[in-house]
Amino acid sequence: IILWWYFHLVFRMKVVGAENVPQEGPVLLCSNHLAKRDPVLLGLCQKRQVFYMAKEELFRNKFLGGLFRMLGAFPVKRGTGGADALEDAYTLLEENGVVGVFIEGHRSKDGRLLKPKTGAALLAYKTKAPVVPVCIDGSYKLMKKGSLWIHPAKVKIRILPAISTEGMSREEIRALPEQLREQIGNGIEQLRKEQPA
Repeated sequence: IILWWYFHLVFRMKVVGAENVPQEGPVLLCSNHLAKRDPVLLGLCQKRQVFYMAKEELFRNKFLGGLFRMLGAFPVKRGTGGADALEDAYTLLEENGVVGVFIEGHRSKDGRLLKPKTGAALLAYKTKAPVVPVCIDGSYKLMKKGSLWIHPAKVKIRILPAISTEGMSREEIRALPEQLREQIGNGIEQLRKEQPA
């Protein structure tokens, strides 16, 4: 609750389309990635608990590790290709959880969408969970490179209608990463046209 008020009031977070997230059953929230606080934004932009992958190094500090776990993070071990984390995500989806996936695999340095990874498509293929594209804009302005201070900025999030993966062919699953990239890219452009961040 404190985080919700903090991001909505201090950062003027605006969310459109929260009703597009199914309120029950497994869900894959697939988003672009601009800043370290994007996982928190995914959890605050809709009502359900979101679980997401995070670098193993973030869990070495007991306090921070506990905080990240409380926020829904689970570690990705280096040298495994993310296999363990994908298994954890698969289990969470099988238990009707919501898993957040950043389709680019890591943060974009210039705000432009990078080539999407295949992790979300693999999870969708195995679980048949609906895929919900999420567009984030403005979060990179909250803390500028080299600065220790958080700067006020308007963060805008658009949640697009869910993509059903039931009955998708292998070819359609293979095309899913690029489909997500196109939809999220178009959504970000629309956010920027509506009102600059």
